[in-house]
Amino acid sequence: MNLHEYQAKELLQSAGVDVPRGAVAFSPDQAVYAATEIGGWHWAVKAQIHAGARGKAGGIKLCRTYGEVRDAAEAMLGHRLVTHQTGPEGKPVQRVYIEAADKFDREFYLGYVLDRKEERIRVIASRDGGVEIEQIAAEKPESLITVIVEPAVGLQPFQAREIAFGLGLNIKQVQRAVQTIMGAYRAFRDADATMLEINPLVLTHDERVIALDAKMVVDDNALFRQRAIEGMRDPSQDDPREAQAAEHNLNYVGLDGTIGCIVNGAGLAMATMDVIKYAGGEPANFLDVGGGASPERVATAFRLVLSDSRVQSILVNIFAGINRCDWVAEGVVQAARETQIKVPLIVRLAGTNVEAGRKILAESGLPLITAETLSEAADKAVKAARGQI
Repeated sequence: MNLHEYQAKELLQSAGVDVPRGAVAFSPDQAVYAATEIGGWHWAVKAQIHAGARGKAGGIKLCRTYGEVRDAAEAMLGHRLVTHQTGPEGKPVQRVYIEAADKFDREFYLGYVLDRKEERIRVIASRDGGVEIEQIAAEKPESLITVIVEPAVGLQPFQAREIAFGLGLNIKQVQRAVQTIMGAYRAFRDADATMLEINPLVLTHDERVIALDAKMVVDDNALFRQRAIEGMRDPSQDDPREAQAAEHNLNYVGLDGTIGCIVNGAGLAMATMDVIKYAGGEPANFLDVGGGASPERVATAFRLVLSDSRVQSILVNIFAGINRCDWVAEGVVQAARETQIKVPLIVRLAGTNVEAGRKILAESGLPLITAETLSEAADKAVKAARGQI
């Protein structure tokens, strides 16, 4: 689950990390009021969306007057912000963050990520702040400072000092940087996060170390013990199809292809997508209906896939173990009749009660296309999407 910048900063501040004074606003009037409450003479108005590169897309404006704050907020709120991370459709801006814009002397990059290969938390830092980590890694790999955290003991102060000295800070600055690095780690750990990026982390003229921007991603699987963080979810930033799938406990990820996929099991779903690609097609989604694919659950999956107007054919690939092929077949028939599917439907069943399942499909009277193997099913799905069947 992605968090907005201001939400991530709330968690960082509660862990002892210094952040600029700021407040969230949902209207231009609230933005002006927030600026008056923050005080000072320079403010940053920041669009709150779940994507980076906002500044280059006009999603961050520096303002010197209350009128400029109002104009900036009005230009952002109610519109869609398009960055290279959002895709051409952009993300809706429903809130802005008003923040004191103080001067700083230097900027750095600081990030925490769950390294699944190492099964450890990896801390990454660089003297080149304000630049995307991919660009830093490509252009200045020697500037990256990395530390692996041993989960049994957590991030240690000596490791934080190693990072701070690597950033070229003096003794006084190192002490404050260590507090920030350790505090950010605590926020990352306590939130069950998989990624935390502070970019830039800045050093002010009075030698304060401040998180000027923050991006955090929390592990969905840990939300059952992160109720407060779960309440921070912003549905407007999610793919509506994924939100609908979550309501029905379906694992769904929308993609850009034309072949809808309904599969049981994450591994089989990934294999199905790979075989579709190998056959020359593009999957429209990842969808795992899980181990208990009842007729009702399968029907819900169909409605979800068909909500994507780009889908030109649907491939149902079920390997029944816990499931039964006859259950799934009943769900396919029920869904096909209820939703009045107008695109070709390819069904491949294997496993428990497969013959009974195939019989139900054959006797349904529906124009289904069946297949014995996954490769055959994928080939038929690709041809059907192209109008070749």
